[in-house]
Amino acid sequence: MNILITGATSGIGKQVAMDYASEGHTVIACGRNTDVLAELEQRFPNNIAAQRLDVSDADQTQQALAVYTDVDLVILSAGVCEYVDIDRFEAAMFERVFEVNVFGMMRCVEALLPNLKAGSKLVFVGSTARLLPFTRAEAYGGSKAAIQYIARSLQVDLEPKGIQVLTVSPGFVETPMTDANDFEMPMRVSVEFASDRIRKGIRKGTTDITFPTVFGWFLKLMSRLPQSWQVALSKRMA
Repeated sequence: MNILITGATSGIGKQVAMDYASEGHTVIACGRNTDVLAELEQRFPNNIAAQRLDVSDADQTQQALAVYTDVDLVILSAGVCEYVDIDRFEAAMFERVFEVNVFGMMRCVEALLPNLKAGSKLVFVGSTARLLPFTRAEAYGGSKAAIQYIARSLQVDLEPKGIQVLTVSPGFVETPMTDANDFEMPMRVSVEFASDRIRKGIRKGTTDITFPTVFGWFLKLMSRLPQSWQVALSKRMA
């Protein structure tokens, strides 16, 4: 397969890119860190082509991605996380998070969608954080909830074209992003585990690839409770 991955210079995106390359696929690894991109090309010279990309730059994203006309699988993994300080509430922080997590992904879709063909798969990496009103997660969880809704709507609109839309809803994964967290992260898994589950889910065509399984089931069950119960549960967890 020809696979394009954004956010491929760190965390989940990087591991998935390396694992697909190890399997012999052709991977277009997109990201901002030029040193890591060079490292990936050097390590997998026959399977990884690096593409410098900042999804917050609309013109750059369009110019960089519109040239790829033969892509079987797109994995949009670029993302950022910031937490709200309720005593110093900052609207600009929401802009920063949504700029990458939502608008950045949409810029990628705009550039790539005209060249996707029947049989292609479009994958959005979200988060289980969208399922409950977690403390301080208003911006991050909100951005991931937005992506989930957009992806499901795209699934409806792209089905007639034969393009499959999948979402990934990870729990806590050992990445530089979660290393910065200052709270307990139950059932945190390795990037290797995450990559394995994502690749298996994509291969099976799983609509929403959620892991770890028990953690995901728990949050999905809690998300079906009345909203007042969800708030009370999140307050206890906080």
